[in-house]
Amino acid sequence: MGGRRVSSASRRQLDDLGQLDSWEGVRAVVAGLGVSGFAAADSLNHLGAAVTALDDASDTAREEKATLLEILGAQVRLGEGSTLALPDDVDVLVTSPGWRPDAPLLAQAAARGIPVWGEVELAWRLRHPEHATPWLAVTGTNGKTTTVQMLELILRTSGLRTVACGNVGLPIVEAVMDPDPYDVLAVELSSFQLHYTSSMRAASAAVLNVAEDHVDWYDDWPSDPMTTATPFERYRNDKGRIYTGVERACVYNVADPVTEQLVRDADVTEGARAIGFTLGTPGVGMLGLVDDVLADRAFGDDRQNAAAELCTLADLATPAPHFVANALAAAALARSFGVETVAVRDALRAFVPDGHRIATVATFDEVTWIDDSKATNPHAALASLQAYDPVVWIAGGLAKGARFDELVGRVADRLRAVVLIGADAPLIAEALARHAPDVPVFRVPPGETSPMDRVVAQAAAFARPGDTVLLAPGCASMDMFANYGARGDAFIDAVNRMRQTPQR
Repeated sequence: MGGRRVSSASRRQLDDLGQLDSWEGVRAVVAGLGVSGFAAADSLNHLGAAVTALDDASDTAREEKATLLEILGAQVRLGEGSTLALPDDVDVLVTSPGWRPDAPLLAQAAARGIPVWGEVELAWRLRHPEHATPWLAVTGTNGKTTTVQMLELILRTSGLRTVACGNVGLPIVEAVMDPDPYDVLAVELSSFQLHYTSSMRAASAAVLNVAEDHVDWYDDWPSDPMTTATPFERYRNDKGRIYTGVERACVYNVADPVTEQLVRDADVTEGARAIGFTLGTPGVGMLGLVDDVLADRAFGDDRQNAAAELCTLADLATPAPHFVANALAAAALARSFGVETVAVRDALRAFVPDGHRIATVATFDEVTWIDDSKATNPHAALASLQAYDPVVWIAGGLAKGARFDELVGRVADRLRAVVLIGADAPLIAEALARHAPDVPVFRVPPGETSPMDRVVAQAAAFARPGDTVLLAPGCASMDMFANYGARGDAFIDAVNRMRQTPQR
């Protein structure tokens, strides 16, 4: 491996190091040994850096990763207390997503003037200089994964070598280090990842929506005398980082003024275009709906007078409004990269969303049961609820600092009843009492042996022919389940058990 070397006494040279350089002499600490942390530690070790990986957890998966890294020459510390003290001689700290700036390692790095990078920042710096693969990047409170998966399929269908990476799929460091370079990357980025990203410049980027979520992560940071930003404003601003330096298109949601303002505020490359997507009729420079047709008035040859047909609502797995919006955003990013309309159509026709995303579980006794366990915040729950009427809503879990008054106020007239579960069920119950006092509410008592069986039985008791029973909790799941997938699986199993039980 040729190239420059850097010693711990010359940190400024870090900015000059890339994939083809030797990182010998660089002392790198990696905070967290999950999927992205392991990828960062492994890549830095491969490049010649002296790597120390730290994680307070010590489960089987991390222990296996630690053993491999140690065989390769890295140092690893696992277990409680491992991340309390930053080693004395450090040139760069690479943090896993979700580590708050006030975590001991990060706070000590900031106090000592040590650069703090996320895995995404590291990946951008490690792009191959001779074939720097462009990134098409997506963020938003909801819909990121579905949109990126749609985008990946559209790009593949057009014949491009690509992969979904970042916050979904392949760790992004692994994608940029692949010896067989990709033509383009479909990159999902969370607010946590964007917080620790500064030099990335996407070819095109989209912010799907911005609503209250993860505000607890942004709350109670050490006070900064230079800013009076609220936790939500910090969250919003991190989302907006994705537009910085965009070369081709900044894709925004016409129905969400925050996303348009983020485009207006962004420092982009000269010539980059603002491209809106809407569930209404698209204006020039937008993608939207013309009757039942997804139409492009942004990238066609005669966009002043005509729209290019992408596909129809019937081509999609579901006509739910938020799913259609995701399809339009994915199409906008792909079209900005020169993908033809036929590839967009064929890919969207073939696309099947992952489990626990507005998935029909069953229809019996004239009631439809829908699993949208992935709706882990009020904004996502609102999108689901607006697709059905009337609806028996199953909600609750860990609210992560979110509030439910706006959500309940907007859907009160379509609620048949509500079944509540989880630690923060009282927050939702209070919002229902204020804004939908006539809607029947049942809370599953804490400590139920089989809570989802009780949930499903009560929802069935509330439902009438023609209703939809919707699991769209608006909350995280970890108070009762391992993750949203386990919650959705429990719901599906309970529905199927009830369906198979003879009714008397």
